[in-house]
Amino acid sequence: MRNFSIPDQFLFGLMNATLLFTLAYSILGLHDQFETGLGVEDGPIEYGTAIGLLLSCFILTWRATTLARFGRYASAALIGLYALAFFFGAGEEVSWGQRIFGWQTGEFFMEHNRQLETNFHNLVVGDQQLAKTLFGSILTVVILLYLVVLPLLYTRVTFIARIADALMVPLPGTRHAVMALVASILIATLITVPRKWEAYEFIFSMITMSIFLAPGNLHRFGTSR
Repeated sequence: MRNFSIPDQFLFGLMNATLLFTLAYSILGLHDQFETGLGVEDGPIEYGTAIGLLLSCFILTWRATTLARFGRYASAALIGLYALAFFFGAGEEVSWGQRIFGWQTGEFFMEHNRQLETNFHNLVVGDQQLAKTLFGSILTVVILLYLVVLPLLYTRVTFIARIADALMVPLPGTRHAVMALVASILIATLITVPRKWEAYEFIFSMITMSIFLAPGNLHRFGTSR
């Protein structure tokens, strides 16, 4: 039986606890309590997600720096791009610190942002709210393809494995796929509390930290080309 690292056990403990607590709130009918407590805006889950995404960024930056140190500049650049994406996600999660530091929303965001905040995922373009399209259903599909489908194809389709390795995509493990599936099914079907997707985002941020610390294709992140 495989022994998982202490950080991995800790991260999965946080994921399981968050999912179970959210499910318990739903079963017990404590919808208002969840919305104003665990799932409240600027609450523990939302800030936890931002921290998880930022730490994921730091882990990727560390890996990119290591690769660059050994002359693997193209690989380092790819990992650096992924790190920037997670930095962007962390910033978006807390509106780039607007509510923390208390600055005023700029004119553009006052006019186009649904929540009148400094972030892009709540922008409204025409009749489309990005949080429900690009940052909603589309991003969810991409995430599930990455977490669930890629691990299945990686070991079965050589072409897919080569592409993933060439692009330096950290490979999720079976445990990550199972957690993603269970969380997706429970939150989409059984859990009915408001702001339940905040829990989903938090779990995703913990999953990515776990993946980046010990990707299934760890050999691609070594010092040899």
